[in-house]
Amino acid sequence: MGGVWAPKPSPGPHKQRECLPIAIVLRDRLKYALTNKECVQICMERCVKVDGKVRTDANFPAGFMDVLELEKSGDMFRLLYDTKGRYVLHRISKDEKKFKLCKIKKTYVGSNKIPVAITHDGRTLRYPDPDVAKDDSVKVDIATGKMSDILKFEIGAMIMITKGHNCGRIGQLMHTEKHEGSFNICTIKDAKGNTFSTRQENVFVIGSGNHPVVTLPKGRGIKKTILQVRAEREARGEL
Repeated sequence: MGGVWAPKPSPGPHKQRECLPIAIVLRDRLKYALTNKECVQICMERCVKVDGKVRTDANFPAGFMDVLELEKSGDMFRLLYDTKGRYVLHRISKDEKKFKLCKIKKTYVGSNKIPVAITHDGRTLRYPDPDVAKDDSVKVDIATGKMSDILKFEIGAMIMITKGHNCGRIGQLMHTEKHEGSFNICTIKDAKGNTFSTRQENVFVIGSGNHPVVTLPKGRGIKKTILQVRAEREARGEL
């Protein structure tokens, strides 16, 4: 069942168009269930954790950078994008499941003059580091919800594109053009020397230089042309 019959994500920390319901992960990606009813049973048995919390809703939305854990099978995944903009379940180690990266959407001073930072996955971080600004990424400890390291949005930062035509590509931030009243445009250069541009809100900082804080999926975010893919398949004898 697909299209209009696919499971609709419940309201949650990610937008409807930017998430993967747990039912899709269990049934279509991991093949742990054949039907939606089996997905519901797995969730109701408290087998699925998203960001360290047990989720019993089979349609709970898991989004970019979320950590999915299935304790019974020992599986741990981080949701990332491949270079075609599709969600990929990237298998991670026990050490890496303890944290996630969150992009800062905005910072403001709330009631009682408490400084607050809002992240891309709906978290409200109270009393953040004064250096944290919009578009920076912070390393959040999943168990405590506290932030530790700050990855600044600056020239030379390692970034991943989370929306648009270049979704899933990884590279180094080379330049930012400011356009008042319109979209700021970032220029990015990947590890193979290809340059491309995207809007600033599509950019997610994942490290500095060539050192990502999280492990990267297969291909390391380098988009290949159709001809390059064909040449590789011919070399492997698949064509």
